Amino acid sequence: MADEFEKGLGGLETGPETSGGVGPEPSFETEVEHPSVAALREEFGDAILRHELHAGDEHVIYIEASRNRGILRWLRDAPDQRYDFLADVTGVDYGGGRPIQVVYQLWSIPHKRALRVKVELPLRSLEVDSVVPVWSTANWLEREVYDLFGVEFIGHPDLRRIMMPENYAEGHPLRKDFPLRGRFSRAEQTRRALSYDLEVFYTPQELEILKDRDWERAQQRAKAQQADRGDFPDDREDSRDPRDEGVEAEVAEEQE
Repeated sequence: MADEFEKGLGGLETGPETSGGVGPEPSFETEVEHPSVAALREEFGDAILRHELHAGDEHVIYIEASRNRGILRWLRDAPDQRYDFLADVTGVDYGGGRPIQVVYQLWSIPHKRALRVKVELPLRSLEVDSVVPVWSTANWLEREVYDLFGVEFIGHPDLRRIMMPENYAEGHPLRKDFPLRGRFSRAEQTRRALSYDLEVFYTPQELEILKDRDWERAQQRAKAQQADRGDFPDDREDSRDPRDEGVEAEVAEEQE
């Protein structure tokens, strides 16, 4: 039992191991008809890559990533389609070197039907056109996919992190290659958090509320100790975590 427990903790520091190759994926391709599938194939031909059926009634269409905006705009505007509600934009990383998927969940209010559209992006080229010009609600949704998966949305009006801090240096947390405890040690994460200026994250009104709380006192103590000693209390040679050595360079290289 103890050995199994230790094995279960194995990925906490390093993240999941990547497989030597990508195995065969299960096929969900279907001949079940959907009102939009035939119309899409007639309109866009080979840009419609495949049609799958999941959970009995969830239709999924894979399209060429380079044509996503035009196809999705047509799905919104064509009278027989009218997918006027973009319910979600999200990402999926299955790991093992597979492409990252960008998923568009659509709903047609006039026709009362759903369609899920996917594009697949190779890890070496994580970019696709933004659909903010088609649905303005895509703005924050695409920012979340950018933040957590690293997908660049070309033409997005304000592409920046939305959940993690702008100066977050550990990568994209929902990627399968992201260690469960982050790329930095706990000591390094704490050191970075305490070194940030509160003005970066809080409004003046919020700072008034925070000024007498533990966070500000802890930050002041840490900065005072750093000024006196030139390091943080847990930053002595005998307590440094070897994972922090050169980690910034590795993260920067991965993000290029």
